[in-house]
Amino acid sequence: MFKRGGFRATAGPRLTRAPDSGRSSRAHTSFSKWTTEQVCGWLEDSGLGQYVSLARQWVDSGQTLLSATPQELEKEICIKHPLHRKKLQLALRAFSNKTMEKSSELDHIWVTRWLDDIGLPQYKDQFYESKVDGRMLQYLTVNDLLFLKVTSQLHHLSIKCAIHVLHVNKFNPDSLRRRPGKENKTSPSEVVQWSNHRVMEWLRSVDLAEYAPNLRGSGVHGGLIILEPRFHSETLAMLLNIPPQKTLLRRHLATNFNTLVGPQVQQEKQEFINASGHAPLTTTAKVRPKKLGFTHFRQLRKLRMDESADYICTMDTGNPPALSETPKRPYGSFRGISPILARDSDRLEQVGSKN
Repeated sequence: MFKRGGFRATAGPRLTRAPDSGRSSRAHTSFSKWTTEQVCGWLEDSGLGQYVSLARQWVDSGQTLLSATPQELEKEICIKHPLHRKKLQLALRAFSNKTMEKSSELDHIWVTRWLDDIGLPQYKDQFYESKVDGRMLQYLTVNDLLFLKVTSQLHHLSIKCAIHVLHVNKFNPDSLRRRPGKENKTSPSEVVQWSNHRVMEWLRSVDLAEYAPNLRGSGVHGGLIILEPRFHSETLAMLLNIPPQKTLLRRHLATNFNTLVGPQVQQEKQEFINASGHAPLTTTAKVRPKKLGFTHFRQLRKLRMDESADYICTMDTGNPPALSETPKRPYGSFRGISPILARDSDRLEQVGSKN
């Protein structure tokens, strides 16, 4: 059974499999007791249908997968794709721990729509092929993003801030605002949930409509604007391709940008710049893995899902912070998001191209 849906018009494939009719029967049975067919149906629903034929020959029950090592998964059902293997292992770990994370309700089709919302539709094919779902977003590492061909430092930060917003909103699939509301005055707690399209709508409202389309594919959304300390009006002007010689236009943008983020966020951004000494954000800075010496080779083969230092966005996934009731500090602290290179300087190198 197939039906239309899934990707938007900017994407490639437009067909998705209809939900398995056996899903309800699986819900009332422990995973370890699932039959071969139930396990295969679940793999199909998870987007891992290409492994069903080999799984049918090897899997006796759900317990077969629960007790399998990563090496056995690769050998017996030929899961060589690292993110497919990670997706399966994360799901099996949840079954084993009997924990149901809210993020697990967001499938890989939803993630492609989310990429649209945060202004990074150019990566939809890679994320779709890797079957990245909501649960995987929590455990994405820098190297995972590099595998997905996301090399731009700005895009890493965009995804990091967007995942943070999902955490704070407990992975509510409708947490991002795509259209202007009825509010007369916006606050940072509202702006942080703006989608890329909503930011473009704001640009049109401040008489910068001709530059708004330049934000497509930029990764600019409300979370990046508010939570990234190095994102300033100059960064936005650069992404909008407003020429430096148009000083009045840039001043107009800066005035409206400062009004949008509010005095508290302005102050924290300035304090961070003064204290950190980090280079300003550019559109050409790249992220690449740091070259490892011979003694580090063995570490590459280890499964490191429990090492939160590797995650693109480190948060307590078991108990994500809720929105504060105090309007002045809606996200606890806007300093909670810091540049990726501040935490991963021992593993990453920033490379600024001079194009």
